[in-house]
Amino acid sequence: MTSNANTPAFKLECPELWREQCFFAGTWSAGSSGESIEVVNPATDEILARVPKLSAKDLDHALTAAHQGFIFWRGLSAPERAAKLRRWFELMQEHKEDLARIMTAEQGKPIAESRGEIDYAASYIEWFAEEAKRGYGEMIPASKPGQHLLVRPEPIGVSVAITPWNFPAAMITRKAAAALAAGCSMVVKPASMTPLSALALAYLAQQAGIEESVFSVVTGDSETVGKAFTESTLVKKLSFTGSTSVGRKLMAQCAPNLQKLSLELGGNAPFVVFDDADVALAVKGAIGSKFRNSGQTCVCPNRFLVQAGIHDKFVAALKHAMSELKVGDGFDESVKQTSLINAGAVDKVKRHYDDALAKGAECVLGDVPGSLPHNRVAPILLVGVTPKMQLWQEETFGPVAPIMKFTTEQEGVELANSTPFGLAAYFYTQDVDRSWRVGEALESGMVGVNEGGISNAMAPFGGVDQSGFGREGGRQGIQEYQQLKYLCYGPARS
Repeated sequence: MTSNANTPAFKLECPELWREQCFFAGTWSAGSSGESIEVVNPATDEILARVPKLSAKDLDHALTAAHQGFIFWRGLSAPERAAKLRRWFELMQEHKEDLARIMTAEQGKPIAESRGEIDYAASYIEWFAEEAKRGYGEMIPASKPGQHLLVRPEPIGVSVAITPWNFPAAMITRKAAAALAAGCSMVVKPASMTPLSALALAYLAQQAGIEESVFSVVTGDSETVGKAFTESTLVKKLSFTGSTSVGRKLMAQCAPNLQKLSLELGGNAPFVVFDDADVALAVKGAIGSKFRNSGQTCVCPNRFLVQAGIHDKFVAALKHAMSELKVGDGFDESVKQTSLINAGAVDKVKRHYDDALAKGAECVLGDVPGSLPHNRVAPILLVGVTPKMQLWQEETFGPVAPIMKFTTEQEGVELANSTPFGLAAYFYTQDVDRSWRVGEALESGMVGVNEGGISNAMAPFGGVDQSGFGREGGRQGIQEYQQLKYLCYGPARS
């Protein structure tokens, strides 16, 4: 643990959750390189902790141990694996407040949101603990007497995950819980900006009785870790959540060993409000989905499309709701918007803001990005937005709501689909027929119909096109860590 008395480690009920070493090969290790990575509080720019920058040798050791862990773990019965996962879930619930404090310290999100993420992250462990016992195979009617045809799902092997900083716990558990439920071992590389939540999860997994080398957390620079993961012949599956550009590189690097991939990449979610929508419901959905984590989510609306007949009413209602979002320190229970992850994130929001105003958009709420201290950006509402603006083409990843007016349903759908990305989409209508038409027409892996909060452990999460492939959550999530074996039994004697 850190020796800095100003860190949240000294405010935790269980200080052992604050870890500054990696967990692999069954031990906590500072690595062999002697180098470290600073973890910075985005709200203060103060150094919270230092975690190891592992060497290629360390990573090879971790993957070799994970292979041995896989051999052991796959030999357990499904109920045995499920029981250990269930205990991991229970420990997360028992330590929710500590885990939330760690998350707010390193990632910056409001403490209430951090608590919510711990519940969300734990729900994946609970779900897959149950799915571990439902890995059904299939019997196929044979074509001749005495023959038996069986399809058996089996764990694919050592799996690795590279996770982002915006959801430091949930992006890990929805991968790791599925892998462990299937009978795989997993090595996780968390984002260097937010590794402390991952290390706390490793500690709880260890306390839950999940055996050595079954679940490991390694830290280091992305290039070294990515190369170790993709070049290892022991690794059979890689799951990545992050940018499309990095996803492409990882896919190319996995090609020589033909490692199975799941990629959850960039998004550019439309939020479409039709004339017949319930405005209050649409605004509630917009606030919940757009401004969660200060707009730093891959599924948050990036483009608001509002039909002409309801445009002014929706803008006025959204402006009022946005004006009530208090900006401040994440540990303040009344705060709804906090610091972005770093100064670079603020710079991107300002670039999109400046470009939009230069091309004719009007700001009806919010200050110039960068005018507040501690990487904070107050919610911004823009109207008169067009597809020529940068914020229409790129993810802003900040608290900006850009609104464009449209006239017909067809135009709204075409504008919503005018992107190479297809992760999430949202629309609001009270017309049942329209809800089916538009729901089917939107080119996205997930669609919220009169609903802004679409993520849950019971449903498959993932995108299409440039937003990647593969699914996390639902019964489909465990299948990402399985391979099918076909067994053809003939008669034992002629």
